[in-house]
Amino acid sequence: MGGRSGRTGGSAADLAILLAGVALAAAAIAPIAVHWLTNPPDQRLVDLEVYRAGGEAVLRGASVYDMLTPPPQLLPFTYPPFAALLAAPLALLPWPVAQVVWVTAIYLALGVAVWYSFRPLLVRAGRYAPLAAGALVGALAHLQPVHDQTRFGQVGVFLLVMCVADCLSPAPRWPRGMLVGLATAIKLVPGVFLIYLLLTGRREAAWNAVLTAAAATLAAFALLPADSIDFWFDAVLNNDRVGANNATTNQSINGMLLRLYWPDAVTKALWLVCLALMAWIGFRLARRASQAAARLDGASAYGLELAGIAITGLLSVLLSPVGWVHHLVWIVPVLGALVGDGRDLRRCLVAAGVAVFFAFRIPWWGTRLIGEGHSALERFTGRVVQDAFGLAAIALVVLLGHWLVNRVQGQSDRRVPSPDQPEVGTLTP
Repeated sequence: MGGRSGRTGGSAADLAILLAGVALAAAAIAPIAVHWLTNPPDQRLVDLEVYRAGGEAVLRGASVYDMLTPPPQLLPFTYPPFAALLAAPLALLPWPVAQVVWVTAIYLALGVAVWYSFRPLLVRAGRYAPLAAGALVGALAHLQPVHDQTRFGQVGVFLLVMCVADCLSPAPRWPRGMLVGLATAIKLVPGVFLIYLLLTGRREAAWNAVLTAAAATLAAFALLPADSIDFWFDAVLNNDRVGANNATTNQSINGMLLRLYWPDAVTKALWLVCLALMAWIGFRLARRASQAAARLDGASAYGLELAGIAITGLLSVLLSPVGWVHHLVWIVPVLGALVGDGRDLRRCLVAAGVAVFFAFRIPWWGTRLIGEGHSALERFTGRVVQDAFGLAAIALVVLLGHWLVNRVQGQSDRRVPSPDQPEVGTLTP
């Protein structure tokens, strides 16, 4: 009787902790969700409107790449045809219902991203893991890249979860690489993870990703042949379809260079040089983190493998011609890799500093200094501040691949294994 009563009491306490975690996350998320769900209709979840319009075009048999969303946005569909097929169910839902469903799904996906990104910390939290996860979801929702997922009704957090789960799950129930392939078929940018898989010796997973992406693309070609031709031979080559590439919100290397307003030929040549240099440095550091993880175990191994994945995610933003602020949702695994299991105070302080930095709309502060009437020094400072998130992403690539790897390796060499340290599985080649 006493044992059964104890188990009942424990279950009740665990349920209370779970509900408290959900309530904590919901309380932090609610102001953001309500604000953007009640925004003026023509400014509400504009990217979701693009997805839904693409799905409607598929269902009506109209051209996906000729349609535009209603005024004043007039946005085109910029994703591959496979994404348009997946968007068709959204077109079957009434627009108000689609908005609520999509925003809810964004925050559920954020919860999954938090579980993967902060797993060592959550394992260490034990029965209080749901409460810790709720606090993390609520806090991360207010970082600008994550906040903008809801503002625009974006797909980025779903693609992040697919790539992280595929690369980090210790024993996935699907062929490793399949989710990366699907993400690449939905939006080309996750294709950088094909390079990561190859560089880290996971050739079978890389082939699975290639075959999955190819199969999805060919299936879309069979179902939408005209749209597939339009995309692969026209739309994909036109960067202007996604918006002004020199806008502040484009924090890729290309965006930062375009805002210098140098001659087009000079900008293009410099971009190619910077692209090659960033790719060479970034992928080497991602591989370094993964190789260091292979020599460790437990939370240390998990954290460094996550660091390699986070570096690759940051590269997907920096190397792309267009990397909007909301694409930097990769800040979630970046912070998870920095925090680790929470035992290292310096790592936690660095993570806190990074989080605070991304909580503010810093790039837009710079725009106030670049107009007429400002000195040359003020305009230069404004340009640097305008590129703040992109420059921070470059710094984070180095921070994760160099400083974090060295710190974890150094601590692992000195640490005596503790019998009560939670084991956290990492992937196998």
